[in-house]
Amino acid sequence: MSVGADSAASRLALSARGLSKRFKSPAGQWVQALEDFTLEMRPGSLVALVGPDGAGKTTFMRLVAGLMKIDAGELTVLGIDVSADPQAVQDRISYMPQRFGLYEDLTVAENLDLYADLYGVPEKARAGRCQDLMDMTALAPFHARRTGLLSGGMKQKLGLACTLLRIPDLLLLDEPTAGVDSLSRRELWEIVQQLVRESGVTVLLCTSYLDEVERCDHVVVLREGRVIDQGYPSRIRRHVHNMTFSTSPRTAGSQPSAEVVIAVKDLVRRFGSFTAVNHLSFEVGRGQIFGMLGPNGAGKTTTFRMLCGLLPPTSGTLRVAGVDLRHASASARQRIGYVAQRFSLYGQLTVRENLEFFGGIYGLQGSRLRERIDWAIGQFELEAVRKLPGDQLVGGYRQRLAMATALLHEPEILFLDEPTSGADPAARREFWSRITGLADQGITIVVTTHFLEEAEYCDRVMIQDAGVMLAIGTPAQVRNHAVAATGAVPTMEDAFISIVTKARKARRVLPLRQVQRE
Repeated sequence: MSVGADSAASRLALSARGLSKRFKSPAGQWVQALEDFTLEMRPGSLVALVGPDGAGKTTFMRLVAGLMKIDAGELTVLGIDVSADPQAVQDRISYMPQRFGLYEDLTVAENLDLYADLYGVPEKARAGRCQDLMDMTALAPFHARRTGLLSGGMKQKLGLACTLLRIPDLLLLDEPTAGVDSLSRRELWEIVQQLVRESGVTVLLCTSYLDEVERCDHVVVLREGRVIDQGYPSRIRRHVHNMTFSTSPRTAGSQPSAEVVIAVKDLVRRFGSFTAVNHLSFEVGRGQIFGMLGPNGAGKTTTFRMLCGLLPPTSGTLRVAGVDLRHASASARQRIGYVAQRFSLYGQLTVRENLEFFGGIYGLQGSRLRERIDWAIGQFELEAVRKLPGDQLVGGYRQRLAMATALLHEPEILFLDEPTSGADPAARREFWSRITGLADQGITIVVTTHFLEEAEYCDRVMIQDAGVMLAIGTPAQVRNHAVAATGAVPTMEDAFISIVTKARKARRVLPLRQVQRE
């Protein structure tokens, strides 16, 4: 189906006809990643690819970028046969993959300068372009910070800035807003839409955010490598509706428990002269789900790492599972489970071997280890992939394995740092069903997320920015901080934007505090 009225091949930015691609699995079986894929894009259009993990979205992106060869069909990009001359295509496009290749030992400014060299950006235009991009992405205050010290969301914004150093004819964005907070997500979309509107850039993107689909001219819905529908967003809502992440207020485990298992008072963490966490105080009861929300760089990950005993506080008191983490963090860590933003499984080991390895780290041995591994495989439905190498797992199974490893030693408290980042809505629904089940069993959950609709599953949520707590309470209490523009019941995103924006405006009144991250 053509995007726009004129479908002449010579006028199209992209033309894919009958495209097919398959891969060989480690077991020697052929897996069909794309089958009979057809799409046409007019110059200046904005097209979204949506679908569950393993649907073929990233495969198509890589074919368009000339990074893989097609097995069958025809693929023309900007009037160029990609199979015949992939370099000519790459000279005119910019591609931001899910894991953009930043150099973590270089600073923000040095990464931008390096990519400016790679893209051939002239010296005269370079300084202004880099500064504009740092201002757009709110990275200017961190221009001298080493990239490895940035939060996951800030790295995502830096990746987009590097991608946009040159204005391409076609921009490919694979989950560009994954792990990015609502305010930054809105700003990034303004940048993308400005490129389309003012520079005529054609944009093809993958997204897990269904509200972003509404911003596009055309949407392609994929499942198991095949297009099941495509058209205007309004026309294909029936398919998108099946992938939406519906939430309802939590009730089963939402009593606050009288037993406090996490107690934080006047918590401070400084890095040199910079204060990342500024006098934070809160409590979490047993069996509660406690959500930590905030923009990128708000201090969430720093707070999180202190709660897990991975980072010592500068001052304040911090007790987890009855243990003072300033003096006995090792003993506390035996009673908690932790899933990091980037779960590091061992790609060459099978699922079962990964479980054996992590179980050994937690001190499980012999029959007890075998018993817990059998429990994890059954509980997280990993039997079908237990012999599969870790690097062959799709996102949903990777998250199941991450959860399984964190729960092997039966912890009292589970810490989850951006656990659903990059997951499709169906996988996120499944994940949260498991989380609420664990909480109902008395396990305390502390979770960070940028999917604000997920906050409705929490018993209590906290919003912080610039290291300071801005709001805390039940989801309903936090939502009351905002009034929706239409007069409807405000959403958590309405409240988040209202609370953070108000606090940032107040900070601008105090010149001495402008050094704090905004």
